[in-house]
Amino acid sequence: MHFFNHYNYNIVKYDLINKFRYKAIKKIPKITSAVLRFRLKHNDIKHLIAALAALELITSQKGVLIKSKVPNVTLKLRKGQPIGCKVTIRKNTLFSFITNLYSNISTKKKNVKKKADFKNKMISFKIQNVLLFSHLESNYQFFKNLSRLDISLLTTANDFDDYVYLLKAYKLNV
Repeated sequence: MHFFNHYNYNIVKYDLINKFRYKAIKKIPKITSAVLRFRLKHNDIKHLIAALAALELITSQKGVLIKSKVPNVTLKLRKGQPIGCKVTIRKNTLFSFITNLYSNISTKKKNVKKKADFKNKMISFKIQNVLLFSHLESNYQFFKNLSRLDISLLTTANDFDDYVYLLKAYKLNV
């Protein structure tokens, strides 16, 4: 985590200030939060518990259930029934998660799909094989049936050039 803080404050911010000439420090774009989501295909309590436990192991925070807002007869879903779980991480936990993400996934990029969206100021990852994380791989029997993990990193960039430069600075270029 110390490396990421140093890289963020001393290199990325310095490069952004020199390239785009900001007048105020608060206008410098940064990554504000990350949202991790599991959406379940089957409405099963075993899969839901495994997804919540996986999120807690990956992020060190408790997950929140995602409930359906409308009933769907074809999927046999009632209104208010759990359909997934999510965690939102910010500040220091965010930095430690991003370093963990780099260390676990940097060598195994074939199972990761990236998508950038400037309209919503976010970059999204879809990790097909969740067992890339060492915490989950050590408990294979419990986590083997998990669906894909969706990760969204939110930024404060207002201009497209700032957005692209920020993604390249963090080596998240799409």
